[in-house]
Amino acid sequence: MSGQPMQYKNCEDALNSIQGELLEALLHSEEDFYPWNPAEPEAEAYFAELEREFLLEQWQEVEEITQASQTLFNQLHQCWSSSNLVVEEKLRQSLSDRFATLMPEAWLEAIAHKAQQIFSTNMSLAEQLVLCVKPLLPNWAEDDLLVFARPLAYAMRGKAESGAETPSGVARSVEWTELSPMEQARLSLTVAHSALLQLQNSSDNAEQP
Repeated sequence: MSGQPMQYKNCEDALNSIQGELLEALLHSEEDFYPWNPAEPEAEAYFAELEREFLLEQWQEVEEITQASQTLFNQLHQCWSSSNLVVEEKLRQSLSDRFATLMPEAWLEAIAHKAQQIFSTNMSLAEQLVLCVKPLLPNWAEDDLLVFARPLAYAMRGKAESGAETPSGVARSVEWTELSPMEQARLSLTVAHSALLQLQNSSDNAEQP
């Protein structure tokens, strides 16, 4: 067979020459030492100098760091607050559409606001229901409200909302002021049940891919 083509021979010679020059440059380099072994004595000084080079002068002052951090936290808080307000307004409008003929608007707003606040807590469903209405029913003991809340809490487990709910024994034509204290308490808990269930459904839908 004939020998290698001259063009291939020249490329191979050039590559060997470049590799040799690179090796010589690395072995005789006068640049700063790089500690391939961090345990070597020279490594500590090297890394300390490297960290100083990466420090940003504009962040050296504690006051500037505090001010910039506060600005960031304020922006995050505004974004979070705006998102919560949108959710709460949608919830309030939904409750108003369903229960405005049965309950004063101020009560619906209060229940929507409280439900939004406590929805993500670790309390039981029955406890959440009671907390939603307790500020509106100060004359009721929590234990008594829990008696009414527990059946609603059990109904919430694993069930999707399936239409408007009207508490037993309360007709839509009945005025709020004509309801007995017990009927008002039951209706308030029913509205709270609807609010928490809507929040749960929205949360479940948001988590789905």
